Amino acid sequence: MNEDKIIAVIGLGYVGLPLAIEFAKKYKVIGYDIKATRVAALNNLHDGTNEANLDDLKIVLHSKGVNGLKLSADLSDIKNAQVFIVTVPTPIDHLKRPDLEPLLAASRMLGEVIKKGDIVIYESTVYPGCTEEDCVPVLEKYSGLKYNIDFFCGYSPERINPGDKVNTLTKIKKVTSGSNPQVSLEIDCLYASIITAGTHLAPSIKVAEASKAIENAQRDVNISFVNELALIFDKMGIDTSDVLAAASTKWNFLNYKPGLVGGHCIGVDPYYLAHKSEALGYKPEVILSGRRVNDNMGMFVANKVIKMIVAKSGILNEARVLILGFAFKENCPDTRNTRVVDIIDELKAFNIEVDVYDPWASAEEVKLEYGIELIAEEDFTSYHAVILAVSHQKFLSLDYRRFKEQGAIIFDTKSFINRDFVDARL
Repeated sequence: MNEDKIIAVIGLGYVGLPLAIEFAKKYKVIGYDIKATRVAALNNLHDGTNEANLDDLKIVLHSKGVNGLKLSADLSDIKNAQVFIVTVPTPIDHLKRPDLEPLLAASRMLGEVIKKGDIVIYESTVYPGCTEEDCVPVLEKYSGLKYNIDFFCGYSPERINPGDKVNTLTKIKKVTSGSNPQVSLEIDCLYASIITAGTHLAPSIKVAEASKAIENAQRDVNISFVNELALIFDKMGIDTSDVLAAASTKWNFLNYKPGLVGGHCIGVDPYYLAHKSEALGYKPEVILSGRRVNDNMGMFVANKVIKMIVAKSGILNEARVLILGFAFKENCPDTRNTRVVDIIDELKAFNIEVDVYDPWASAEEVKLEYGIELIAEEDFTSYHAVILAVSHQKFLSLDYRRFKEQGAIIFDTKSFINRDFVDARL
């Protein structure tokens, strides 16, 4: 790809921002986001996701050469681009059905700005066929252009792992695809110019879409298996982590851990694959059964702790529980689709007072999105139970002896803290 082409990255979240920064080291890039507050924060070198390398962001924002990054919430700023990369969220609704509105809204917007010869690349996780069956018609309708004649498309699934500072964007092999052989090669070369781990050119857009869908579905099913084992071993009175430690001494044992499965990928993507499968007349048994197991783990943890509180103190309505962690994973501020909320909801259904502490998550965002007030560490009081829900590194330094001396039960969902302080764990 010619380095004088302009790239527009649509959506400056966990996926789009690191991508825009890397491309801006070699190309002229416009990073677009509908949230003016997000753009203003990034221009001031503040990234609430903690995914961006701020030194790199500063360099590309102030570049005076042919490359560099401009951040904007003004749609007119992207009109001169020739390549548009869409990195908007693809969540599920309350019925666990794909919510394509952010993706379709971005497509409608791009339909108003793309020109002959332009390329639109989607990175958002979708079901196989979504790019060409759902997004392309929108692009055609709002642009008046013809697909694969006037404009072209590609799909290159994101593989960002929030909070991971080792397996970063350029170090993860990138799957690419395009709407015809020539465009496929152009898109592949574009990503190969920044991805040091290399690229894999898929034979079609649909294959690339399917590859992303099964990556997370596979992990979801494997975790559901060990979660089900945790339910079984709890009834047997044996520790799941002890069993896994013994089994993992065999060279080919896959050592997955039990726990809550949330986030914007593993807890969501299997529903996209299942949705498309059911639309074609096949109900996927393994994928959906795995989802059911994983979706019920929060309720299991809450009910296990409730029984332990009653057995120890004989009370319930006056009980207080502290939950450590609200983000969907460790050392990361991302609370999208966090399943910690399932524990909270179940405890509150029994009139238990719940405090939630998470030094990573934004208290403002948690209050806005979930209606939950996060507390500070200095606000800790005495508790009947403490549940470690997320294995933030900071939680290793908490004084668990203090909780024990106050009579608290400690439940560790991650087998993370000193076992001497733990009463039960998954």
